[in-house]
Amino acid sequence: MALFDTSILTRPQPITALPAPDRNKAAKKARKEAARAKARRGGLDERLLGPRPKNRTQHRTLFLSDIHLGTPGCKAELLLDFLRHNDAETIYLVGDIVDGWRIKRSWYWNAAHNAVVQELFRKARKGATVIYVPGNHDEALRDYTGFNFGGIDVVNETVHETADGRRFLVLHGDQFDSVVKYAKWLAHLGDRAYGIALALNNWLHEIRRLFDLPYWSLSSYLKNRVKNAVEYISSYEQAVARAARERGVDGVICGHIHHAEIRDFDDVLYCNDGDWVESCTALSEDENGALSLLTWQNFSWEIGLGGGEREPIEDEGATLVPTAA
Repeated sequence: MALFDTSILTRPQPITALPAPDRNKAAKKARKEAARAKARRGGLDERLLGPRPKNRTQHRTLFLSDIHLGTPGCKAELLLDFLRHNDAETIYLVGDIVDGWRIKRSWYWNAAHNAVVQELFRKARKGATVIYVPGNHDEALRDYTGFNFGGIDVVNETVHETADGRRFLVLHGDQFDSVVKYAKWLAHLGDRAYGIALALNNWLHEIRRLFDLPYWSLSSYLKNRVKNAVEYISSYEQAVARAARERGVDGVICGHIHHAEIRDFDDVLYCNDGDWVESCTALSEDENGALSLLTWQNFSWEIGLGGGEREPIEDEGATLVPTAA
């Protein structure tokens, strides 16, 4: 029989027994681990919870829109992976970032949606200028134009000047959608039908991943082949470009129609940054002012970006958003 109990030598001390500085550090670490455990339970891939890559792609400006956080169709995991691999001096959130229409009908919010919000706030803390231009699905935020939330500025619309001196009107674009403007009930009905199409799209995507097939959007395929949809997109683009011309700017950057494109309308450059429910695209400006569309339809580890040197995990508390689905 042992003369004394050696287990007490390895038993961890309770947090309350530690000195104040160590106690605060231990509490922060415990909160961080609790947040990571909750994210894992919510189905967020472990590779999206680890250290960020040190060699991230640097952009002068990034434009993101139509993320639709709060909906099952949102590709939040892919967006989170994109944000962890891409930095920018300025980030524009060009509307429909949170889908208030869907959240009013039924609550949906998981760990990946939570992580995207945290990543955007983190970029603001790290020095990026983050500007939020609300759309029609998050129109409630238009009442807070001029406010700053955690380093994110809310504006109704703005003008962005590129590195080469061109001026671009930045707005969501629902102002030029006659259905949203004059028949909102029809827009809500269409939104529900669109949600059904996206649910089918997600189901098809999961099946394709089982066979190692790349991402493919059924809804985008149908949209590009239905005559009325093609005509609608064309008339929308012309209306937005015409408004930019009347404002005396060199171009316009918008979202809303979930159709990524860079197109020249005479003397006006029309740029749509796409969405994160179908195309998974963003608009990028480089250090010389050149604009290009980025597509992120596969995870970094699927395209060989998963390795390389990593940053240490930050020892900081996490601000959590409810994740009940």
